[in-house]
Amino acid sequence: MYFGWRGVATTSVIMTLLFFVIGVFLWTILEYILHRFVFHYEPKTQWGKYIHFLSHGIHHDYPKDSTRLVMPLLVSVPIGIVTFAVFYGVFGVNHSAAFAGIVFGYVSYDSIHYATHHFHLKGRIGKFLKTYHLRHHYSDDHSAYGVSNPLWDYVFQTTPKRSDVPSGKGISETQDTVSP
Repeated sequence: MYFGWRGVATTSVIMTLLFFVIGVFLWTILEYILHRFVFHYEPKTQWGKYIHFLSHGIHHDYPKDSTRLVMPLLVSVPIGIVTFAVFYGVFGVNHSAAFAGIVFGYVSYDSIHYATHHFHLKGRIGKFLKTYHLRHHYSDDHSAYGVSNPLWDYVFQTTPKRSDVPSGKGISETQDTVSP
């Protein structure tokens, strides 16, 4: 909210809204890139495998562990500072609004990710996001990298195939597993 307010204070409501939307859009591609190429990078060294396991592999081994769903502040704050600095350089006077958009996208992603693992989601969108993300966990971890939305999975053709979950099987809302 602070960065949105700063955007309005330094430019206009229209420019703030425009660059807020740009920031949210940039988050969607950043989410996809990080999940696909960083979190699913396959290291060659033992040390790299250990770091990878601690940063994301453990989440795949224990997807119901609520302590492994949100990026720790020790990691997210430095990334946020670097992102802010980059936005300041790239977007100039509109950096606050764009940064507000990327922060909104990140908080939305974290909230959606937590909900897909721990809540019984209702409605078409909630059920779709839960099923879509849990296919990534239980059927094919080389697809469905978008957690808050599948946009870039469609663009880069990494959506899960319908055959990933055999006909007649689905994602259990209570157990978060593929069940008969």
